[in-house]
Amino acid sequence: MKPKIVIGVLVIMAGVILGSVSFLESNVEYMDFAAAEKSHKKVQVKGEWVKNHESRFDAEKAQFVFYMKDDNNRVEKVILEGAKPNNFELATSVVAKGVYREGYFHATDVLTKCPSKYEGDAEAVKQSL
Repeated sequence: MKPKIVIGVLVIMAGVILGSVSFLESNVEYMDFAAAEKSHKKVQVKGEWVKNHESRFDAEKAQFVFYMKDDNNRVEKVILEGAKPNNFELATSVVAKGVYREGYFHATDVLTKCPSKYEGDAEAVKQSL
């Protein structure tokens, strides 16, 4: 075989392997806190911010700490490595990506869903008809 063909095949195989590994690492499942606690791997938990519990930013550790309630009403402490997400106070739901360990959910990323300014008040629309 020609050396160019061998090198080409090796480059293609390396690309396929790297692509597969990258895909498997980025594939993160949705779970509740109970399943996340048992899985010991990176997961996503959907829920809402519990506003009447403590939330604070620790500047020394660069961590934002808040409490979140999942879809099964389990409330857990979430420690986000980084600053508080934009529009966190306006969020109607929160998705935390991370790992459950040491009795807390350690998040590497928190996504917020804010109410749309384009959604109208359904009751006001019904009454205007």
